[in-house]
Amino acid sequence: MASLYDVTIIGGGIVGLATALKIGEAHPRLKLLILEKESELAQHQTGHNSGVIHSGLYYRPGSVKARSCVAGRKALMEFCDRNGVPYEICGKVVVATSAEELPRLEDLHQRGLANGLQGLEIIGPERLREIEPHAAGVKALYVPQTGIIDYKKVAAAYAEKIRANGGDIRTSHRVVAVLDRDGELVAQTSMGDYRTKYLINCCGLQSDLVAKMMRGDGAPGDHEHRVIPFRGEYYKIAAEKQHLVRNLIYPVPDPTFPFLGVHFTRMANGGVEAGPNAVLAYAREGYRHTDINLSDLWQTVSFKGFWAMAGKYWRTGFGELHRSLSKAAFVTALQKLLPEIRESDLIAGGSGVRAQAVSASGALVDDFVIQQSRRSIHVLNAPSPGATASLTIGQSIAEMAAKSFELNG
Repeated sequence: MASLYDVTIIGGGIVGLATALKIGEAHPRLKLLILEKESELAQHQTGHNSGVIHSGLYYRPGSVKARSCVAGRKALMEFCDRNGVPYEICGKVVVATSAEELPRLEDLHQRGLANGLQGLEIIGPERLREIEPHAAGVKALYVPQTGIIDYKKVAAAYAEKIRANGGDIRTSHRVVAVLDRDGELVAQTSMGDYRTKYLINCCGLQSDLVAKMMRGDGAPGDHEHRVIPFRGEYYKIAAEKQHLVRNLIYPVPDPTFPFLGVHFTRMANGGVEAGPNAVLAYAREGYRHTDINLSDLWQTVSFKGFWAMAGKYWRTGFGELHRSLSKAAFVTALQKLLPEIRESDLIAGGSGVRAQAVSASGALVDDFVIQQSRRSIHVLNAPSPGATASLTIGQSIAEMAAKSFELNG
């Protein structure tokens, strides 16, 4: 008979790893297991994001995202300092390219101040040119506390600590079912069964499907909201034109749409990326136009919230799709921020898929959603700044588990 684990975490992305790390630190005698379906950790949202250490600028004051980001950024940098994970606090500019955007820029400034950011500054064109000589705008917001990092390296450091503390990490273990048996849960995987007292679902793009497996434990169903995958596509800036971007250049975001718009990001491992757009993916792990999973697609189009969302955002969606299919349209969007950029300066880059929870009413769920049932906890929405805030979110889940599961050890 297989041994019994105290807590099993499904999902080896940065939130799952941070949760395991925090549980292990607080309860070192517990038997802790992480199950990850891929052959390596951090293969999806963690490994495909833009590598930004977010400052907490965008989030509604008092929201879980705002509190978690500001505290999480500090915790992340302290962890990296202690464990030799490189990062750089380089700052960024949010650029208003027209007078119509100035009220939104000021709102962003006030929001950042309310969230406790330091050094924020509304600047004019001359100061903008000092920071980003090739950027163009009528005004900008300088955000000195933004940084860049490789989150795969962060995830690897978390995993190293988990293993050193006695945690068990199993890759290539796809969970196919969860059974309620004799007062314990059994995670049935592609590599065998694992018995556990309690389970935490940190599956990102698959989180609602894993929760659905556990309805017998009182887990939330997918009628309230469902994960809809959105692909974000990037271009790389050719080496000879990377001097056009010193650090990070962002547009003023559309407050009705929880995506930040195409922007320029200097990467922690070198190079500069431009993007992403945000288009519907036809598979939960659909990183290319040609990736289609009929089951995933049915999960999307059979949900009434998808059609309600499409009705609200169809104009924005067509604009994003146009930029996806037309490099010229993508460049036109970039030229608002960086007039010198040309189509020939862009090289096809990678892409990521965002797990966006959508409510039955068609609302794009904008904050973290963490729900619990009798013997399980489910992270059903962990949007940006999930990576920046991973240690804070992990701490919150660990505290929830300690209380709900009465963890000892």
